[in-house]
Amino acid sequence: MGIFTGTTKSTGTNETKKFHTEFGQLLVDGEIIETGFIVFRDTFLFTNKRLILVEIQGISGRQLEYLSIPYANITKFSIQTGESFDLNAELKLWIGSDTIPLEKKFNKDLSVYEVHKVLASHILK
Repeated sequence: MGIFTGTTKSTGTNETKKFHTEFGQLLVDGEIIETGFIVFRDTFLFTNKRLILVEIQGISGRQLEYLSIPYANITKFSIQTGESFDLNAELKLWIGSDTIPLEKKFNKDLSVYEVHKVLASHILK
């Protein structure tokens, strides 16, 4: 799967239009998808209000879970990268008072650093 990076709300690229078409029903009034990333079968959507994680479940992929995380509820986050021969990486998000982080794995097709940068830009305002 691919990556969609660095596009802001004002550019209106084909990728943002595609995300809006597919996931627009999740958005509230005044909310827009600023950028998105496809990680394996899942999708990270960064809006101007929150992070939406779309997780495809099951073998058939017919069941979807939409996890909505307001940026203010992310208390900390980290990335862990492998050695140069190990191209896997992991993103961890601590939400609210949870002591166990939400973990997402990445492969070489998507730079975890890109996701980290977008996440940091929203949380460290």
